[in-house]
Amino acid sequence: MSMREAGQRVQPNISRFTVSTIIRRFREENRIERLPHGGGRTGMFSPHQETLIVDMVRENNAIKLCEIQQKIIEDHVNFEGINSVSLSTVDRVLKRNRLRMKQLYRVPFDRNSDRVKEQRFQYVQRVFQLGAMERPHEYIYMHEAGFNLTKRRRSGRNVIGHRAIVGVPGQHGGNVTLCAAISNHGVVHHHANLGPYNTHQLLIFLNHMRDALLGQQDEHPICE
Repeated sequence: MSMREAGQRVQPNISRFTVSTIIRRFREENRIERLPHGGGRTGMFSPHQETLIVDMVRENNAIKLCEIQQKIIEDHVNFEGINSVSLSTVDRVLKRNRLRMKQLYRVPFDRNSDRVKEQRFQYVQRVFQLGAMERPHEYIYMHEAGFNLTKRRRSGRNVIGHRAIVGVPGQHGGNVTLCAAISNHGVVHHHANLGPYNTHQLLIFLNHMRDALLGQQDEHPICE
């Protein structure tokens, strides 16, 4: 059988030169498969090292690429032999592991603790007890809110399908704190303070609120 006839049995358009090359490779190297592709550079990070980079983002969704770069260079145990890495390489690793930039949600870590939940429960039970009494009660709600004057990071990274969350135990920079008290008849008293409220300032606010209530007592009597 000629080379052309053998090639036409496999594929109509295959040339006799291709068939000749396949037969010669089989005779010389005893193989007919193609060699694996060996061009290009090898990956900088192993699968285990890429997992460590992903864990950095999982632990801190607000981490920056430059911070990941610095941790990689300083970690001579898990990233031994890596003395430099570009930000684009770190970004490709994150994208390859399905981590994207997204809006950063700030959730106070103490808000849903068992202690706070128990305090909420006790508060609701106390309100129910006061509401069940024959003597009418008027509730005065007082709240304090702080506003930070500095800029903060608004975006972070996490796995697709999960929010990027960072804990905020406190704020840094200048704060303006507004404290106000309201009742059924509207705002009783409010005051803005530069910086956080302390015990002394809170007592002053309560005294001013008491004076405001006494001034309104003739117009709207308060039972308790």
